[in-house]
Amino acid sequence: MNIKPIKTKADHRAALKEIEALMMAKLNSPEGERLDVLVTLVEAYERKHYAIDLPDPVEAIKFAMEQRGLSVKDLVPMIGAPNRIYEVLNRKRPLSLKMIWRLHKNLGIPAESLIRPTEGGLAA
Repeated sequence: MNIKPIKTKADHRAALKEIEALMMAKLNSPEGERLDVLVTLVEAYERKHYAIDLPDPVEAIKFAMEQRGLSVKDLVPMIGAPNRIYEVLNRKRPLSLKMIWRLHKNLGIPAESLIRPTEGGLAA
């Protein structure tokens, strides 16, 4: 198996093209193993060159609320009283560690996103 690191955009495009051709390869076959290695190399290249920032904590909470059709009342078990929820959503109060844990556990919001400083507001 002759595989080289992905260093340029051209290498990246070539690897993606080869991955597409190998998508139906059988598991544990030489083609399947080549596919696995190429995917790993492409993921590493993309993580380095096309990193996507995690969302702002407040925006992540608002997005989760919108996607799940949740109201402020639904967040009471995770954040506390409605006035506290409004303070968090209006960036007047930072998230506590307990709030972060509950939001992560109950809504599946990445903890890494919730511990980031909020944009234009208080740090979490």
